[in-house]
Amino acid sequence: MLTKLKGWARAIRRDVHALWIAARDPRTPWAARALALSIAAYALSPVDLIPDFIPVLGLLDEAVLLPLAILLVIRLIPGPLMAEYRAAAAAAESRPSSRAGAAVIVLLWLAAAALLLWWLWPGAAG
Repeated sequence: MLTKLKGWARAIRRDVHALWIAARDPRTPWAARALALSIAAYALSPVDLIPDFIPVLGLLDEAVLLPLAILLVIRLIPGPLMAEYRAAAAAAESRPSSRAGAAVIVLLWLAAAALLLWWLWPGAAG
């Protein structure tokens, strides 16, 4: 069962990436593009509709609402195009990722946050 759940989660992740690709392709119908962009942005965003710390309801958007929204948008995109987007997403997933690059980005964000905190902290700037 755990293997099945992991496969389902991988498919959802691939489909979110495919929707991101679909949202930027002019061949995708405009309604599907708008919905795909909003769903992909929501899925990739750290902000949740229902915060995760709320028992049971906190996981509702990730476990139920998001997959249903993804299925809706997939139905709005023509089949051959969606197959192309899924193939592109799978190809991107198989590319190697750089942990060093991710570390540099995290360090840049931390430096920006520290600079902002220093600038906004009363009396710290002079």
